[in-house]
Amino acid sequence: MKSFTVAPRPPAYLSLTEREWEEKLKRAREMASPCVLCPRHCRALRFQEDAAVLGVCKTADKAVVASAGPHFGEEPPLVGTGGSGTIFFSYCNLKCLYCQNYTLAHLGEGREVTDEKLGEMMLRVQSQGCHNVNLVSPTHVVPNILAAVKLAAGRGLKIPLVCNTGGYDSLQTIRLLEGVVDIYMPDMKYGEGTASAELSLAPDYPEVNFAAVKEMHRQVGDLALDQKGVAVRGLLVRHLVLPGGLAGTGKVLKFIAGEISKDTYINIMAQYRPYYRAHGHPVLRRGITAREYREALELAAKLGLTRVQAL
Repeated sequence: MKSFTVAPRPPAYLSLTEREWEEKLKRAREMASPCVLCPRHCRALRFQEDAAVLGVCKTADKAVVASAGPHFGEEPPLVGTGGSGTIFFSYCNLKCLYCQNYTLAHLGEGREVTDEKLGEMMLRVQSQGCHNVNLVSPTHVVPNILAAVKLAAGRGLKIPLVCNTGGYDSLQTIRLLEGVVDIYMPDMKYGEGTASAELSLAPDYPEVNFAAVKEMHRQVGDLALDQKGVAVRGLLVRHLVLPGGLAGTGKVLKFIAGEISKDTYINIMAQYRPYYRAHGHPVLRRGITAREYREALELAAKLGLTRVQAL
């Protein structure tokens, strides 16, 4: 049986030179204003000093954080015994009408923080015994994250970084995170552009998502665990089964099995509920059936996916 256990290793960002950090920080700020950080390329002048022009993510030069602290509801390899140190960023580059965190993602619940304060949050979750820094919805605040990690690393940060994303990420931004992120945890929400256009206002989601996940896997490989079963590096995919086959589960799983790796750690999730505006949708207003979920698991097994978590 294949082993996914590895010896402990320092997080990737501790190996970056000062020059590499400066190049990444410079490039990130250039990409953020006019903004091309995400695939929408809205070119908002987010860092304009006199009057910032906000784009789809409604974020200017500072990250907006809703909460930060140990979280025990994530996937077991992230939680371990000490929890995952989640930092929830407000706003999002997707507009999912069934969003369960809509007060954060759509309404912007949270407060602006400086890069220094964000770095302190990272150090705090480490001091609380968390196994990682779990950056939730990070795409639109990558410049702030890079600055904060650099500062925190200089003050003793030494746990892995998790990029916990909705999966609508540009290749340029993911490549910018190479050598910084240890664990990528993207959603793979849709296999069909018709559904992603209607439900998340992102018609190109599947092609963008598939390319981004492939790049993530190139950087970090399959999910590797330490001797205690805690993730230290690699790719962990989430796929939420939607009612009526709207998620295109078959296409997503076939892509993972054929183009990524049959050893991809994938959480096939059954917890869909009609949050936010889903109550008015003819299909999304109901939960998924036991049969719909069972069919997703059976397909994963048929495709030879070896590391499926059922939730």
